[in-house]
Amino acid sequence: MLGKKLQADQLEALKANNPKKLTTLRYIIAQIKNKEIEKKSELSDEEVVTILQKIKKELQETIDAAQKGGRDDLIAENKEQFEIVASYLPEELSDEKIEGEIDRLIEENKEAMEKNPKAIIGIVMKELRGKADPSRIMPILQKKTS
Repeated sequence: MLGKKLQADQLEALKANNPKKLTTLRYIIAQIKNKEIEKKSELSDEEVVTILQKIKKELQETIDAAQKGGRDDLIAENKEQFEIVASYLPEELSDEKIEGEIDRLIEENKEAMEKNPKAIIGIVMKELRGKADPSRIMPILQKKTS
């Protein structure tokens, strides 16, 4: 239960007087709570991972913008938050493993691909969600299907 771990770590950060980790965890938990209110039920670990990936992506965009603007103070602060968020995400698959998974999914879904070649995109993205960044999956998939 990733949500429970986040809450336990939040309490630990509070006791350890670690304000940066505490602030980041509070933000993550608030995003999870908002989604639970919207959904009207508790989130699964997969849904929590999706929220963490979204936060990670937002932080990466902020870091990139801060680098373009020469804002070293923002870069350092957001990199710390980025590391905290990334520590709760599962290890991403390597490019070789992504290729192997795509090959397997193409082989298993030949009939669907014959009817609609673009159907494999949805199948692959659904299967690999949370295991690798979509920006890494798509180029490999396009190379395999073209």
